[in-house]
Amino acid sequence: MPIHTVLVVDDSPTERHYLSDILRQQGYAVLSAASGEEAIAVAKTQRPDLILMDVVMPGLNGFQATRMLSRDTDTQNIPVIMCTSKGQETDRIWGLRQGAVEYLVKPIDPAELVAKIKALG
Repeated sequence: MPIHTVLVVDDSPTERHYLSDILRQQGYAVLSAASGEEAIAVAKTQRPDLILMDVVMPGLNGFQATRMLSRDTDTQNIPVIMCTSKGQETDRIWGLRQGAVEYLVKPIDPAELVAKIKALG
């Protein structure tokens, strides 16, 4: 499935801007959400082709939001790449168990991110 639209989910405006810039430079349309709750709402209404999900957020964290998205028939086919500061191997395994297809640790390397996205599309 070709990837055209990416939803960037992060409670940090700086991180959302950084990831959005990388994506726009590669020609992707970008949506954004500042929380897990907002991410679920945007995913259900806008149907992005991919979601970049932070983990550490107030309210619904990225693990919880990814689990909810992967179990909902409306959103279960949208791949999720976790982009987080949580770099422990147990965190990576847990993220993949929640439904993420990839797990990247911040600071995000633009070339690695783009390669992962292209591999999915």
